Amino acid sequence: MSEIIEQEQVLIDQALIYCGVDEAGAGPLCGDVVAAAVVLDPNNPIDQLNDSKKLSEKKREMLFPIIKEKALAYCIARCSAQEIDDINILNARMLAMTRAIEGLNISIQHALIDGNRLPKDLPCPGTAIVKGDALVAAISAASVLAKVQRDHDMVELDKQYPQYGLAKHKGYPTKAHLEALQEFGPTEIYRKTYGPVKKLLNEKTA
Repeated sequence: MSEIIEQEQVLIDQALIYCGVDEAGAGPLCGDVVAAAVVLDPNNPIDQLNDSKKLSEKKREMLFPIIKEKALAYCIARCSAQEIDDINILNARMLAMTRAIEGLNISIQHALIDGNRLPKDLPCPGTAIVKGDALVAAISAASVLAKVQRDHDMVELDKQYPQYGLAKHKGYPTKAHLEALQEFGPTEIYRKTYGPVKKLLNEKTA
């Protein structure tokens, strides 16, 4: 990646082992929030990495196995819809990212995390980087793993709950999804504290 932030260059210069971390799935009404942590191999770079939101679905799917193959280490972790309801989405995002870091099979000396805040209980020092998924290769790789894995999860859930169209909208509150939710009601995969779901549940109990 041509643009590299100063913090990453410092870590490279100090020869520290660091990971990039990102998550996907904060906005959807159902399913897990998914996080990934990735340690890239400086001797085996990956071309075309970028913020997963700036990549086409085809490009993300192409990069998914390449990142897994070329990375020195990676881990994909989750927080469930129930956990999101219990601790709220912000804390669930932080917990999923912490779980991803803890799940790496090599010892990490620093974590570069997309966003403007750090989880409280990181197992190593960390730096939060706004728009890091577009600036830091390791975070870009993590963003791709998290996004693609979550999309795959939704395709699998669609097989169990085909009435909602999850494979198409991936759980986001599209018009078609809200109409299906109104018709069939929420199941256990839904985040009951999210507005549209909460509204339906309140109407049902009123």
